[in-house]
Amino acid sequence: MSDWDSVTVLRKKAPKSSTLKTESAVNQARRQGVAVDTQQKYGAGTNKQHVTTKNTAKLDRETEELRHDKIPLDVGKLIQQGRQGKGLSQKDLATKICEKQQVVTDYEAGRGIPNNLILGKMERVLGIKLRGKERGQPIAPPANSTTKTSAPQQQPHRHREQHHQQESGGWSTVSGRRK
Repeated sequence: MSDWDSVTVLRKKAPKSSTLKTESAVNQARRQGVAVDTQQKYGAGTNKQHVTTKNTAKLDRETEELRHDKIPLDVGKLIQQGRQGKGLSQKDLATKICEKQQVVTDYEAGRGIPNNLILGKMERVLGIKLRGKERGQPIAPPANSTTKTSAPQQQPHRHREQHHQQESGGWSTVSGRRK
């Protein structure tokens, strides 16, 4: 046999995965008796943005395990009593803690989802503990140490310059340098 009679194939490309997935390729494999496993991806070929997810039905079938915790009713009552004790309306309390009135309403009714940031703000405004073992107890004010002196409040910039000018007698109000 001479070299002219033999044919050498240097490289044969493997079929692309997309060609293996075509309907004709799947039908040909079925005719040859090859086991074919086909699956359709969930939501394949759709351009829908607001489609219910697979887990929605699973969540609907589930019991109480997957639900969010709610504020206990006794905490809601404490919030209500503390608010009324301070003479605040729900709207006033909501304004003081920088939340919507609906949040305060939900917390008092026991419908709100517990958020430690919101509960902490409510504790500070109402002056009572809403978390932990000492629920309903008044919050002790922070202990003041006798060695600490209170710092004077900062005044606006121009007042500070006038203040320095009066003390030292030689400050320029324009550049802040000594005359």
